[in-house]
Amino acid sequence: MTATHQWITTPVTADLLRGALDVERTPHGVLPHRLPARARAQSTDGQLAMAEAQPSGVRLVFRTRARALELDTLPTKRVHVGAPPRPDGLYDLLVNGRLAGQSGVSGGNTLTIDMAEGTFEHRPGPVGTLRFTDLPSGIKDVEIWLPYNESTELVALRTDAPVEPAPDRGRKVWLHHGSSISHGSDAASPTTIWPALAAALAGVELVNLGLGGSALLDPFTARAIRDTPADLISLKIGINLVNTDLMRLRAFTPAVHGFLDTIREGHPGAPLLVVSPILCPIHEDTPGPSAVDFTALGTGRLRFRAMGDPAERASGKLALGVVRDELARIVRQRAAEDANLHYIDGRELYGVADFAELPLPDGLHPDAATHQRLGRRFADLAFAADGPFAGSEV
Repeated sequence: MTATHQWITTPVTADLLRGALDVERTPHGVLPHRLPARARAQSTDGQLAMAEAQPSGVRLVFRTRARALELDTLPTKRVHVGAPPRPDGLYDLLVNGRLAGQSGVSGGNTLTIDMAEGTFEHRPGPVGTLRFTDLPSGIKDVEIWLPYNESTELVALRTDAPVEPAPDRGRKVWLHHGSSISHGSDAASPTTIWPALAAALAGVELVNLGLGGSALLDPFTARAIRDTPADLISLKIGINLVNTDLMRLRAFTPAVHGFLDTIREGHPGAPLLVVSPILCPIHEDTPGPSAVDFTALGTGRLRFRAMGDPAERASGKLALGVVRDELARIVRQRAAEDANLHYIDGRELYGVADFAELPLPDGLHPDAATHQRLGRRFADLAFAADGPFAGSEV
């Protein structure tokens, strides 16, 4: 702790957090979750457990006169054997809606993933401290956006002036669900993942249920969306179903209907937007599963390749072209009775020309520049005057 400040410690409670659906008490502090406990109890999948505990879109939000603050956190960082090391996750500090600082936290737990062996090793580590000083004087609204790619236990918040929950600004709430691309993949920082960028451009409050590797039409995810207050809802469906080779077309169609039916139970009239996958050349015509290219990994590069056979589409295997055609058909069918159901082809967000300019570095995931493009494109399409989320501003 810095001796020149008279610190006030404020407990981190749910009323200071936005974007989390649940807050778990831990021996160190609190752990934000993006799925509720009941949903988590209905899955034994380690990938989902890791993804939903990574606080993509989750932020501490409060009002204060403080000129300095410290946040003790216990992150869990991922290390992939054979792949280039990942930098520490970034925390973005916003003051009155503007970026005012960025920093990482050293230390923390380490999760070592060996993709060749399919093993995981968890090593405990120390709590680290995030520090921001020289904040503007006067009363201000402060947001600390947590790293999208590290689970983050919040241990202690210290400021040199009292804090209180920020007032509700009356913005509409946009809940988005999708894959690792929506989760953040390789964005530069938590406020530059594409859903956060789109939300900022549109002036809405984001609840991000982008779950890396886990947008799989799970019924418990549909129920979580159903039960979460939201004014606008979007669902990006398809890529994880292809790259996990989870289901065939026969199962996919009723699963999409069931997912939409469940959400409509809690949000009968909200604008509901279905978004098909962005362009991903390895899976446009070739079904999954996706697999790590170990030849590339041997040279220190992480790349993926499609393991299916295009001929298998005849037996119901899913490729992205199949998924887009069926999603468009389902939305057309349902929209005859649901005027607030809409569809966007993901290739309008990122298509052939975009791939030529900004290829997917590992074959599946966009880079930081592509997140910027996706965020702007989505805002322009969804929140336009004639778009499915028109009139979202308040």
